[in-house]
Amino acid sequence: MADQVALSAGAGNFRQCLALARKRGLGIELTAFSLPQALDGEWRALDKEYRAALADAPGPLSLHGPFMDLVSGSPDERINMVTYGRYEHVIRIASGLGAGQVVFHANYIGLLHNDFYRRGWHQRNVDFWGSLGDYAKAYDVTVAIENMWEYDPTIIGNLLRELDHPHLKACIDVGHAYLFSDPDVSFDDWLDALRPWIIELHLNNNNGVMDEHYGFDWERGVLDYAEILPKLRELPTDPVMVLEMDRVEDMKSSLRYFALDGAARSDG
Repeated sequence: MADQVALSAGAGNFRQCLALARKRGLGIELTAFSLPQALDGEWRALDKEYRAALADAPGPLSLHGPFMDLVSGSPDERINMVTYGRYEHVIRIASGLGAGQVVFHANYIGLLHNDFYRRGWHQRNVDFWGSLGDYAKAYDVTVAIENMWEYDPTIIGNLLRELDHPHLKACIDVGHAYLFSDPDVSFDDWLDALRPWIIELHLNNNNGVMDEHYGFDWERGVLDYAEILPKLRELPTDPVMVLEMDRVEDMKSSLRYFALDGAARSDG
């Protein structure tokens, strides 16, 4: 069975990513609309450019939503309103582009391990994401909630279990899981806790300290994708594996780890 692979394309490398995606039969995850300067600027022109360029893109299309300084389920309703408005905007853009899913961060403050914060966070986010899931459903878009600072996968898993919403799923960022989990939490724990909901994975390598976005073979990388990928292929949901790397050359060199269809098997 072929792997579903996509490239994380920013405004600066979109054309390079698109050329590689066409050559190798890959998907694209657009990141330009995660930036406030795009959403508050010429986003319509960018949207128009992407619609034309992606008309014959061969693989799945998704968007990474905004995240800078945003908090879902904040105790401050004004913060919630800003966050919710940003998320609604990107869901509408995704729908217009024909993207099937949008990724948003879970926004848990990972330094707060106390039960009081966790209980309050959970209930506020049940309310926030439940409403957003209904909004996404109206636009035929699925929201994937991504781990960032979360130290325990059940923070997101318990949320998704209670919501039980067909348009709310999970995205595991492998680097984040390795960097920010509690010492007694393994990567297998992340897969087990979120298994029913995982529709997307963010893949890259780091040095075990910083959230860096390097290729699988980076000489200072601590993540062994020869060991990780077989576990990901066992997931029942056939998630899209997004190469979230800064350099297109790193994406290109990492493709040898995947089983790709047809012409996509050739080197290039």
